[in-house]
Amino acid sequence: MSEWTIQKLLDWMSGYLTERNVDGPRLSAELLLSSVLQCQRIDLYARYNTAVAQEHLDELRSLVKRAGAHEPVVYLVGKTEFYSLEIEVTPDCLIPRPETELLVQRAIEYLRGREGTQNVCDLCTGCGCIGIAITRHHPAAKVFATDISAGALDVAARNAAKHQVAERVKLLCGDLFEPLVPQLDVAQFDLIVCNPPYVSAAEYEALEKNVKDYEPRIALLAGDDGLDVYRRICEKIDAFLKPAAALMLEIGYAQGPPVRELLETTGIVSEIRIEKDLHNNDRIVTATKISA
Repeated sequence: MSEWTIQKLLDWMSGYLTERNVDGPRLSAELLLSSVLQCQRIDLYARYNTAVAQEHLDELRSLVKRAGAHEPVVYLVGKTEFYSLEIEVTPDCLIPRPETELLVQRAIEYLRGREGTQNVCDLCTGCGCIGIAITRHHPAAKVFATDISAGALDVAARNAAKHQVAERVKLLCGDLFEPLVPQLDVAQFDLIVCNPPYVSAAEYEALEKNVKDYEPRIALLAGDDGLDVYRRICEKIDAFLKPAAALMLEIGYAQGPPVRELLETTGIVSEIRIEKDLHNNDRIVTATKISA
């Protein structure tokens, strides 16, 4: 029997995953094999004709089978790239999407226009990717990150330590603003960011298998219309946002108008801007609180 080289394995895995309608079959194959071999994806092509040891083949077999059953490859390899950072991810956390990088970009741009230490509240932080990316790219930022999932916060803590920002990212377990104590933390913030659950009940039932069956329901579902968390944030922003400070929210593909209406109803914002992503879908809402 001929040896399984890296080239043969990549070709076989790509075909196997293609037959099972797995998204990005070639990329998935590269991620799985580089994880098993503990190397970078680019190194696979420098070692294209290298034979793969049996112990690695045994490990790979199980992973490929699970990927073929639509278990997310990010969970299988335990990490992903977000805003040029390697981020650990487990099934306790929602998998970071490239679209969310736009929220980070706008947050950093906003903070760079302000002076002094900037206190940022990162609600629904999950694996911590948003808050960590902000602190890595803005030295004056101090992040208070909350999440209802203790498991997700454990992952966020490891990511913060890995990227050497643990001293500037305070992780708090609780629902939205609930774990914040103004007397001990910060009375009001220069910026509040959030990528909350925003999937409606009908949308949740129609989600693809690799999302619905594996990613945490609590990080996706937000009531019948997908707006439950936005409503609860809007009820509290006056107490937690400084005058002239900003609130930035990720939203679903058609949630711009209803989220704008929720923000207008608060009566405390002077400017609301909705930005679309590269696919022309509503993605980011930025609202500025009225100056004192």
